[in-house]
Amino acid sequence: MIKRILECAGIKSGTIGTLGIIIGDKRIPTNNTTPESYEIQKAMRDMVTDGCKAMIVEASSIGLKWHRTDAIEFDYGIFTNFSHDHIGGAEHKDMQEYLECKAMLFKKCRLGLINRDDEKWQEIIKDATCEVVTYGFDKNADYVASNDSLLSTPGFLGARFDLSGKREMSVDVAIPGHFSVYNALSAISVCSQMGIENEKILEGLKTVAVKGRVEIVPVPGNYTLLIDYAHNALSMENVLTTLRKYNPNRLITMFGAGGNRPKVRRYEMGETSGRLSDLSVITEDNSRFEDVMDIIEDIKVGLAKTDGKYVVVPNRKDAIKYCIENAQEGDIIVLAGKGHEDYQEIKGKKYHMDERELIAESLEELGIR
Repeated sequence: MIKRILECAGIKSGTIGTLGIIIGDKRIPTNNTTPESYEIQKAMRDMVTDGCKAMIVEASSIGLKWHRTDAIEFDYGIFTNFSHDHIGGAEHKDMQEYLECKAMLFKKCRLGLINRDDEKWQEIIKDATCEVVTYGFDKNADYVASNDSLLSTPGFLGARFDLSGKREMSVDVAIPGHFSVYNALSAISVCSQMGIENEKILEGLKTVAVKGRVEIVPVPGNYTLLIDYAHNALSMENVLTTLRKYNPNRLITMFGAGGNRPKVRRYEMGETSGRLSDLSVITEDNSRFEDVMDIIEDIKVGLAKTDGKYVVVPNRKDAIKYCIENAQEGDIIVLAGKGHEDYQEIKGKKYHMDERELIAESLEELGIR
């Protein structure tokens, strides 16, 4: 969201995060959300060379813990939320360490933008060395959201809210779900501090899209088709619960499951889709060294625990074509599992496969314009 707003304001920006290092149209894959320090430094150099004026980094708690962002003085640091995650193994020993690592960011920046609605916000800034500005629904925040609602038209799912405090405007966000309001608030707060005018902020948020994350693909017809990376039960639960709130005519979920991964994940995905979808279209994903039909049988075990309707279309392109061909007015169709990935992994090889291209091919073959 920040990158999109800055682009609308004519400020070229690069990003580092879950999707890798992105400079202009170039994406460099990384092993971690927050790469090693030398990778960040090189990316910064490349961004400057490419004419970028801003760098936006997803500073993970693990990245902070292992000093990957050391020697960088951030102009702005954002705290979005704190929840139970990343505990055990090579991550954090307990929740207290997790919180302390997140809080490290606010000793590395000049200004902290803090979600005042999160119950841990005061602990996060307890030892902060930066100035602090807050956002949230809390009336005492510097940037206050109110009157939030969901927006839905064919080909557009988003949220709307009113902003008061340091800035006043009515905001439309082109990403579904109530959580989008919080993300938009954080983006507004930092861009406002940078002096970006309201008009550019509104333009950025109304046109923002994240590849593979509830990414709406424009199609002819009065239904909504989107691509999402949801590839386990929890992420599927989150996206389908969010989309349910838009009261679709039918919620259709197309998905498969990865091969050579725990079978329980397949059972859980089948059960989640069966419970929350009006129709599940079961297909292939990265089958790796397993037979696609064996994976599908495991998914059906989970589906059998529900009353959910389903069809099996083993080939992913055929499954996409089936969804488009059978779409009804007011439907929301989710192509889940691949998201930003542009490949399919089968028997140790990666083959090019971009769902956006498969959608275009399917529309052409069906003669839909």
